[in-house]
Amino acid sequence: MALKEAMHERHMVRKYTDKELPPDIVQKLNQRIADHNEKNNLAIKLMVNDGGAFHAFLKLILAKGVKNYFIMAGKESSDLDEKLGYSGADLMLYAQTLGLNTWWVGGTFSRKAVAEKAWGRKAVGVVAVGYGKSQGVPHKTKAADEVSEYDGEMPGWFRKGTEAALLAPTALAKQAFHIEVRENQVSFSCDNGIFSGVDTGLVKYHFELGAGKENFTWT
Repeated sequence: MALKEAMHERHMVRKYTDKELPPDIVQKLNQRIADHNEKNNLAIKLMVNDGGAFHAFLKLILAKGVKNYFIMAGKESSDLDEKLGYSGADLMLYAQTLGLNTWWVGGTFSRKAVAEKAWGRKAVGVVAVGYGKSQGVPHKTKAADEVSEYDGEMPGWFRKGTEAALLAPTALAKQAFHIEVRENQVSFSCDNGIFSGVDTGLVKYHFELGAGKENFTWT
């Protein structure tokens, strides 16, 4: 499965089976993480067979069976949230290509427990990863013209990019972003409160995957 296909197949999954991650899958995930950490100066970490990311109450009613997760962390900086959102989007889709399911959790995880495992870096969220009890369902999305604007005839690559952006997970499913294009110059804005940075990274990754990075530049 290619990343573009995974983008359409990946949905939020909150409940997981007890099937363990095979060693070769763990190795592949850790290598992908290492690549992102080195490229973007991050401190993302895969926790395996560890149920400590959620409070006991949440594990009973919401995050059932979650025992593997990425800690999305890095050294504090003005663009940390966006970089982690961008890298997280890639990791989630890559996990999907390996037959796994994921769930980005930005607010309902145990910050104290995760902070103790984050190498002293700032953790902005966790991503549950494993074998889901289901494949999830597509989330509701806005129409493309509600989140985008173009000057003149819409380029095909921009339409594909916008459609891909709408597949990205965003906090509280608000999709509070806006994308504009002038010729091949694309501008992006997001207003989702404290989640704006992460949402920006998540959505930009999806847009690039759909549009093709060779077709435009960000402004």
